[in-house]
Amino acid sequence: MSGTRSQSPRPRTAPGGKSGRADAAAFPSRGWPGPGGGQVGYLDPPTMWRATTVQACGLWPFAAGSGAPMTGVPLGQHLLTGATVCGDPLSWFTRARYISNPSLFMLGMPGLGKSTLVNRMLIGLAATGVVPLVLGDLKPDYADTVRALGGQVISIGRGTGGINVLDPGAMGAAASRIGGEAGQALLAEAHGRVLNMVAALITIVRGRPMDDHEQSVLSAALHLLRERTPRGRTVLLPDLLALLAEGPDRVRAVTLDRGDTNRYRDAVDPLHRSLMGLLDGPLGDTFAAATSTRIDPAAPAVCIDISRIGEADTQLTAAAMLAAWSDGLGTVAAAHALADAGLAPRRWYFTVLDELWRPLRSATGIVDRIDALTRLNRSLGLGDAKITHTLKDAEALGSGADRAKARGFVERAGMVVCAGLPRSEMEDLGKIVGLSEREISLVSSWSSPPGWATSGEHEEPPGRGRFLIKVGGRPGIPIRVAITAAERDLHNTNTRWITSTPRRPGEVTGP
Repeated sequence: MSGTRSQSPRPRTAPGGKSGRADAAAFPSRGWPGPGGGQVGYLDPPTMWRATTVQACGLWPFAAGSGAPMTGVPLGQHLLTGATVCGDPLSWFTRARYISNPSLFMLGMPGLGKSTLVNRMLIGLAATGVVPLVLGDLKPDYADTVRALGGQVISIGRGTGGINVLDPGAMGAAASRIGGEAGQALLAEAHGRVLNMVAALITIVRGRPMDDHEQSVLSAALHLLRERTPRGRTVLLPDLLALLAEGPDRVRAVTLDRGDTNRYRDAVDPLHRSLMGLLDGPLGDTFAAATSTRIDPAAPAVCIDISRIGEADTQLTAAAMLAAWSDGLGTVAAAHALADAGLAPRRWYFTVLDELWRPLRSATGIVDRIDALTRLNRSLGLGDAKITHTLKDAEALGSGADRAKARGFVERAGMVVCAGLPRSEMEDLGKIVGLSEREISLVSSWSSPPGWATSGEHEEPPGRGRFLIKVGGRPGIPIRVAITAAERDLHNTNTRWITSTPRRPGEVTGP
C-alpha cells in the first residue's frame, strides 16, 4: 500500500542463534511475544444474547427452562439445575403474584419430611413478621419450633387443658373494644363460629350431621344465653343444657310447638341427648369447662398441642382439632377487625392444619365444618397449609358429596406439594392438578423403600427431603431440602425411638 511501510515479522531464530527452520517443539505454544510474534488470547469471550424460544429456536436449539423462583422462604435446591428455590403461599400470593389463593396442600407418605418443609416455612415467615399458627399439633412436630421463636404453646387434652366452645374468645373481646356497628357485625360472626363449632361436636358424637331445625333451635338458645349472661361471665355447655330443659318462649317458638309441651320435647330431646353425651361422654372434660389458656393475640407464634390425646381416641382428637381451628381462626378475625378500626397493627398469619385425614374420617358431614372454617382465608389475610398422606383419605369418606368437597381442598390450593406417593396415587392427583408422565414417574420413584443396609448404619428412603411443587398449569419444580443442624435439633418426629444416652461399644445397660 502506498504511503505506508509494512513491517515484516521478525525472523524466528532457533535456540543457539541459528536462523532457519527449527524444531517445532522449541517454539512457544502461543507464538513469540512482541509485534508480529503471533501471540493471541486463548479464546475471545462469546457475546451473550437472551431471547425467547420462538426467536432463538433456530440459532440455539438447546432450550432450557426458566430459572427457579426466588421469592419467599428459601426451601432447597432444584434437583436438575442446583439453583436455589424459594417459595411459600403468602409470598407467592402477595409479592410474586404466582398464585391467586394463599394456600398450600401437601401430600406424601409418612417419614419423607413433610413437616420438616413446613417447619422451614414457619421459621422463614416468622422472620418477615408473619405469625405462624399451628392449630392442632398431634405428635408434636411444631411445638419446639414455636418455643424457639418465642411463641405460645397451649396443651389440650384430658387433665391438661380444655377449650370452651361457647366462648367467643378474642372475637368477643374485640367486639366490645370496637363497639358500634362494626362491633355488632363481629359479634354476629362470633355467634356463627360458635354455632358451627357446637354443630361439629354434635356431628362427631352422633356420626351424622344435625337436622336443620336443630340448628335453628341451637342458634336461638345461644342468642338468648348471650343476653342473659352477665358481663364478665362465660357461657358454658351446662348452661345451654339448662336452657333447653327450661324451654323459654323464644326457643319454643322456633320449634313450632304451638303451646304444646310434648311437641317441644319431641323437637328438642334429640339435641338435648346429644349435648348430654358431650358432657358425660368422651369429650366432656375437654369442652365442658372454661378455656384453660386463651390464645395471646400479640404472640409471635402459637401452637395448640394436642399430642397428649391417645392415638385411638379418634373422637376427642377430631373434636380438639376442630375446636383449635375455630379458636385460632377466630383470633385472626378479631385481630383484623381491630386493625380495620385502627386499634392494632395489621398482621398476617400462616396456619398449619396437619393430619387432615383424622377429622375428615371422624364423622359424615365434618367436611362442611372444615370448609366453613377455612374457605375465607384470602379475605382474612391468612395463608394456610393443609397436610395429609394421600387422596385416598378423601375417598374413605362416607358420601360422594363429602368426597367431592374434600377434593375441592386440593383444587382450590394455590400450591400443591407432593412428597413420595405411589404411582396410582399420582395418576389420581394428575386428574386434579395436571401432571406430566415424567412428573408422575419422578415422584412415584421417591416412594421406594430404602435399601438393605449392610454396614449397620441408618439408610434413608430415597424420597426423603424431595418434593415436587405444582402451581396451576406450570411445570413442576422438583427440589431437595437439606436441613441445618438447628432444624434437626428442633424437629425430629422419631424422638420416642432415640435413647437418651448413647451406649459405648460393649456397654450393657440395665438395673
